[in-house]
Amino acid sequence: MPTVALAVSGSIAAYKAVEVARLLIKARARVIPVMTRSAQQFIGPLTLSGICGEPVRETMWDPGFPGELHVALAAEADVILLVPATADLLARLAQGRADDLVTALSLCARGPVLAAPAMHPRMWSHPATLRNVAQLQQDGRIELVGPVEGEVASGDRGFGRMADPEVIVAAALARALPRDLAGLRLVITAGPTVEDLDPVRFLGNRSTGKMGFAIAERAAARGADVLLLAGPVALPTPLGVRREDVRSALAMRDALWEALGSDLSAADALIMSAAVADYRPAEERPSKMKRSRDAMTLDLVPNPDLLAEIGAARADRAAQAATPERRPVLIGFAVETDTDERVIAAARGKLDTKQVDMVVANHARDAFGRDDNRAFLVTRDAADALGVLPKPQLADRILDRVVSLCRPEAPRTP
Repeated sequence: MPTVALAVSGSIAAYKAVEVARLLIKARARVIPVMTRSAQQFIGPLTLSGICGEPVRETMWDPGFPGELHVALAAEADVILLVPATADLLARLAQGRADDLVTALSLCARGPVLAAPAMHPRMWSHPATLRNVAQLQQDGRIELVGPVEGEVASGDRGFGRMADPEVIVAAALARALPRDLAGLRLVITAGPTVEDLDPVRFLGNRSTGKMGFAIAERAAARGADVLLLAGPVALPTPLGVRREDVRSALAMRDALWEALGSDLSAADALIMSAAVADYRPAEERPSKMKRSRDAMTLDLVPNPDLLAEIGAARADRAAQAATPERRPVLIGFAVETDTDERVIAAARGKLDTKQVDMVVANHARDAFGRDDNRAFLVTRDAADALGVLPKPQLADRILDRVVSLCRPEAPRTP
């Protein structure tokens, strides 16, 4: 879990720091809130402490903290985030001053310091501000996120508007999380597929896509080039992720082969978290089927097993190349409704039938529609029970295995 020290200074844009804190918490970061005295004229400390679950630090002279608070906070923080960064704060940082907790913390940082400037366009373009920004960039200790062009509080337009909270959070997480997936291309599937019966009805399942989207979000934050193939879900595209929407199993099959390439060389790993429909109607009716008093029988035909197809193709290519390396790494999912022992046994069976490297196994009751999950990471050698984890944390555990499979020389995350 990354730790971010969120330092808020006195600007009308301070209210956006609350959204930054919320997004960081949603991404499972620990957020330590720090506020200048002037920031408290715009938002109350109770707001930030309530969202972050941490006391707001306001001064270096905290009687409840033994020792040097700015040193201790700097040691804890993976990233220090200055949101918003006023013209005054940038000036004091450029001069190397340490006259309050925010500037002292920034000077003492052990990791990256990111500043999100926010001020009127005329203040941003002032020679003194430009000189201070140039000095900070020359020093190389503080990185700016923004500002951007747009409307500011006064109604005027120009450069000086603070970058959007989503952009700021993405920048912070990119520097707080390990970049151990940098250079790897991942294809991730998520959500259900649906099979149309007629223009009104379809066959589907209860997958919401939350697990696959969490994996895609964390993979992008850890540096991967991510393509997300999503079934019909109501979820926003994670930052830094390319997304392609599909509907049916056959549509996902086409998208997968296009993404992987005919020789499977276009991706380093495939994480198949989508709940692909096993069957589809033998015929899709062109018009709505009318209700009657009679029982209805539907003719269903099996869909292709997408992951098994890719696993077989990978095995064939590895045999033809006479090499032990098999790419892409293949991760499957198994949702069952049985005992833990039988869930693990079913996952082990899929290792062989689908010829994959790992299966993430879980119970339907623990997975669908929830923000957390209880899963087993099943390989030929082990079945690691992870217990109940928020889906972003489970995503990181899965991605840790992807790193070890793609880069066996890398140290394994415990």
